[in-house]
Amino acid sequence: MEIIRSPYDWCAMPPTLRQLDTFLAVARHRNFTRAAEDLALTQPAVSQQIRQLENSVGLPLLEQLGRRIDLTEAGREVLAYAQAIRRQMDEMEGVLDALRGLEKGRLAIAAATAANYFAPHLLGSFQARHPGVTVSLEIANSATVIERLRANDVDMAIMGRPPRDLPVKVATFKDNPLILIAAPSHPLARPHPGHEVAEQRKLPLTRLAGETFLVREAGSGTRAAFQRFFEGHGITVRQGMELGSDEAIKQSVAAGLGLGMMSRGAVEAELIAGRVVELPVEHFPFVRQWNLVHRQGKRLSAPADAFRTHVLAQSGRRRSI
Repeated sequence: MEIIRSPYDWCAMPPTLRQLDTFLAVARHRNFTRAAEDLALTQPAVSQQIRQLENSVGLPLLEQLGRRIDLTEAGREVLAYAQAIRRQMDEMEGVLDALRGLEKGRLAIAAATAANYFAPHLLGSFQARHPGVTVSLEIANSATVIERLRANDVDMAIMGRPPRDLPVKVATFKDNPLILIAAPSHPLARPHPGHEVAEQRKLPLTRLAGETFLVREAGSGTRAAFQRFFEGHGITVRQGMELGSDEAIKQSVAAGLGLGMMSRGAVEAELIAGRVVELPVEHFPFVRQWNLVHRQGKRLSAPADAFRTHVLAQSGRRRSI
């Protein structure tokens, strides 16, 4: 038995966008020559694209009666879908152009708690320059910030010590001096006669032995720095209340419930108002760094890359590791 094959044998290769664009031009002009001119192709190239498209769908799409080119029933169906695909491609290209130009997009940042006093200002100045970008900021302790990085829930993090068990890219942009604070009435805060606190000679670390410190919760970067510092210097201090925020630490210190170790920037207003004082103790301020951190291998979005550039430009730093 002789098998007669159709000239439009179906094949599994799906139509390409180039084939669909060529078909749209032919359907629009109903003429191969004008379609070729529109596409800056030769007429044989247009004919080849149409043949390949017909082979892909397994049906004839065009018919020529005399000098006129018409669409077959299958051609009319393909035309409707090709027009919809082209509209969606144009829309996608417009969205991508807007993202590249920072006219829109999203930026998600997680920041350690002590960054609360400056992170909103950084994001605010960034959004003022790029109002079309939607910005979200989560303030949390360091352990939570690391989990956000690990889960790839955020574009980047603002934090002190970067995680050691997660491959990350780090850009240092700001010093973070940690200071010791006390209520003005605390014995260690009282100046010698005729001297202000700031003019006193620094107290030896050994004077802190046995003092009660108010500390942040487990998972806080400041808590970890506190423990590393005093253990490293062999000084044993008493741990008082465990508090869940810098604000709670400041208020409790001001109430005379113990000493505290905090980022200077986080307690600046209270120092100026005299509600707490900075203790002059050797090895303090203990200077750490603020870092921009993102997962190694992560492809930063245009808004994230622009924010990183914005922060480093404001700080005048370009250090990355």
